[in-house]
Amino acid sequence: MIVLGLTGSIAMGKSTAANLFRRLGVPVHDADAAVHRLLGPGGDAVEAVEAAFPDCVRGGAVDRKTLGDRVFGDPATLRRLESILHPRVRAAELAFLRRMSRRRASLVVLDIPLLFETGGDRRCDAVAVVSAPRRLQLARVLARPGMTRQRLAGVETRQMPDRDKRRRADVVISSALGRAVTLRGIERIVTALSGRTSFAWPPRPLIRRRGYQMLKRRIQI
Repeated sequence: MIVLGLTGSIAMGKSTAANLFRRLGVPVHDADAAVHRLLGPGGDAVEAVEAAFPDCVRGGAVDRKTLGDRVFGDPATLRRLESILHPRVRAAELAFLRRMSRRRASLVVLDIPLLFETGGDRRCDAVAVVSAPRRLQLARVLARPGMTRQRLAGVETRQMPDRDKRRRADVVISSALGRAVTLRGIERIVTALSGRTSFAWPPRPLIRRRGYQMLKRRIQI
């Protein structure tokens, strides 16, 4: 089972790309969605978050806006939150991989916003980065409700620059030319990975990425 990491900076089109993988029948694990479940009513992280941030839990669920405001611009507080969330998100990811392995899936996607930043690329056979020109990224992100340049700057302090992600990627997916072009690129990725041997699953102490390092040179997106 090939494990493909999918990542990209804010407003680059990663969620659209993830949905296109799903459209092609590829199972996708969404790390952000896992966080939402953990913080929602009855979520596994609610009790721990309430103990650490009592003012951020209301009605049995975490008020994500209040929590976001609490950790924004405060690295120490953010690290405290991450120590609660990251192990639980990782457990959800492992459960997904085991489930897909039992179903004999040939390819799965791990949709992780901070994939490189957290070392998640070491758990993948290959990594696809979704990218678009800066001007398009800014137009998309600043159109979001409540988003400002100041808040964007705060988000980007936690994210690896797009140019570095593209440099480290095995393949770059362009989201600048419309959904149809993005879909064709993703179809080529799925075809290129078909039938390959995984070094990432089952987990090994050291992932050997032999055979994937040249992937981006063989697939023209």
